[in-house]
Amino acid sequence: MFAASVKNCFKSIENLMIKITKPLLQKALIAGFFSAFTIGVLTVLTYKSTLGYFLAGSFGSSMVLLFGFPESPFAQPKNVFFGHLLTALVGVIFVNYIPLPIYINIALAVGVGIFLMILLNVVHPPAGGNPIIVIIGSVSYDYLISPIIFGCIIILLLAILINKFILKKNYPLK
Repeated sequence: MFAASVKNCFKSIENLMIKITKPLLQKALIAGFFSAFTIGVLTVLTYKSTLGYFLAGSFGSSMVLLFGFPESPFAQPKNVFFGHLLTALVGVIFVNYIPLPIYINIALAVGVGIFLMILLNVVHPPAGGNPIIVIIGSVSYDYLISPIIFGCIIILLLAILINKFILKKNYPLK
């Protein structure tokens, strides 16, 4: 009885294991490479120039969509740009004008940001983290310009160039 249970357990684990095929490996390598490249560009601009800040923590998870799943509606330029801008703006409004404890402000700001992204049809899941970053960092409106607007523009320019012209993908979708 025990041996059969152990055997069934291992069969279940085997069924959960992904079979790494050559196309899957290639997709993962390409997505990882171009994600690192894009974040690297933002990092160099942030730390090796005097141009300002170009990095936001949520940009890392945007890379998953932009280079791993560019065909997703959530990866389209309108969603990336306005999703990040909208949720960062919500965070800035909450941190500067809503005098509630931080644990309430963060929760409400994330909820309002998600509500507005869905309502305005600009859903970009990684942007859901922006209010948390903004409120914990206690940032000002300047954060909307740099890193959010400038960073998104650079990310989207690279995503379009890489996906459309190097990887020959239909990005952005029409």
